[in-house]
Amino acid sequence: MIVQSVWQKSFDFLPCKPIVVEPIDASLTSDAGLLPIRELDERLGLTAQFIAALEDPRCARCIGHTFAEMTRMRIYGILADYEDQNDHDTLRSDPVFKLLAGRGPNDDDLASQPTLSRFENAISVKSLFRLRDVLIDQFIASFATPPKRLTLDIDTFDDPTHGHQQLTFFHGYYDQHQYLPRAITCAENDLVLAICLLHGSSHAAMGADDDVEYVVHRLREAWPGVRIEVRGDSGFGVPAMYAVCERLDLQYTFGLTMNATLKKLSEPLLNHVQTQYEQTGQPQRSFCDFWYQAGSWPAQRRVVIKVEVHAQGTNRRAIVTNRAGVFVLPGAVYDAYVDRGESENRNKELKTGLAADRLSDHRYMANLFRLYLHTAAYNLLVRLRRLVADPPAVPQSEPELPLESRSLPQKRRYFNQRRLRDPLGEGHACTWQTRLIKVAARIRETARRVVVELSGCWPYLDHYAAVSDAVLAFTVSVPPPPG
Repeated sequence: MIVQSVWQKSFDFLPCKPIVVEPIDASLTSDAGLLPIRELDERLGLTAQFIAALEDPRCARCIGHTFAEMTRMRIYGILADYEDQNDHDTLRSDPVFKLLAGRGPNDDDLASQPTLSRFENAISVKSLFRLRDVLIDQFIASFATPPKRLTLDIDTFDDPTHGHQQLTFFHGYYDQHQYLPRAITCAENDLVLAICLLHGSSHAAMGADDDVEYVVHRLREAWPGVRIEVRGDSGFGVPAMYAVCERLDLQYTFGLTMNATLKKLSEPLLNHVQTQYEQTGQPQRSFCDFWYQAGSWPAQRRVVIKVEVHAQGTNRRAIVTNRAGVFVLPGAVYDAYVDRGESENRNKELKTGLAADRLSDHRYMANLFRLYLHTAAYNLLVRLRRLVADPPAVPQSEPELPLESRSLPQKRRYFNQRRLRDPLGEGHACTWQTRLIKVAARIRETARRVVVELSGCWPYLDHYAAVSDAVLAFTVSVPPPPG
């Protein structure tokens, strides 16, 4: 530290003595919790596979910052709530980010914001197609044994834009200029296995049938016998989606917009439920199911309508499905569809928790690559979350029933207990940032090692130790890079 830069600030709010603040000549960081995450990443090979998919067009002799360094800068910055390139003008000197990128804490600084901008804009279409396969490869590798059944949820979320990005348009439903990202997630392990970026005024289902077909083809190459169910809201209840699911022998359940015909067919049930509500004063819910053929459908399909009456009024919702159980338990099939609300929580984590709605490059292709960076950060967090999860045992009062089949109060009690016992396994990105990632540390480099010193009075030190132990005990054979 230069002598002229040393200063002191004195605060007098403590009655007994002044509080003096001064800088010291030491390597300090506020994000030491990223280190165990980087260790897990190294063992899984997630960012290594991501990086291997990128084609670097630069002259090798002129490279000062590799694609590997810049990819890890961005992915780990996203995990630590640094959502934009601009943040890295400061982080490029941070000793932990240098370690994450493969440099020593006293080595030269990492890439600046202009360099990162050029990096994101240099990604080719060929690299983006490779990244599509990387997500699926990593999803397949996440299963220790071939699954017998998979549930794929497809959904979109809005990404408001505030500049002149390519292919952003005004969307009437969201009442804003935007992009429209679309994700396919797996209900069994929460991973995103496909992501795309639609133009701002696109219909949610545009090209979704092609995405589903490609994903299913890749999954059945790995697991020929797997049974796959696809779920989506009414935005995906279109003939093209029904057709691709039926052609590929997929089970499906999609929301269906209520119309005059469906209202007429469910009117007798509505009147019956209203009468029950008036007699008992208790909320009522019932279901009806029947064959139905819309004008754009080539054949009849099975439709379930839920009818609710409560103090707030009446509520009718419809789904279309080819699940065999609909003929016996239409209510159970509808409730299984409602469980896709968890996928909306996953999209919320991706959008707000990890800032996937911060697609502020000018070029569309650069923004699509940004979306892949945010998705990679999310999937890395999901893998870590599942590794350290320690949920309480399910109560044995009804051992024959799985948790998903129990009453809503029972499920609520269980999940409240889990949040107390297992905050990281159940935690969103903000929980991980508070309880693990955002921790100050002093870093010293000696001739033989790099020492990271944490405060012994940090309240979440036990989390850091537990996560580190789980990561260090985890072993996996890293699959070779794709291609």
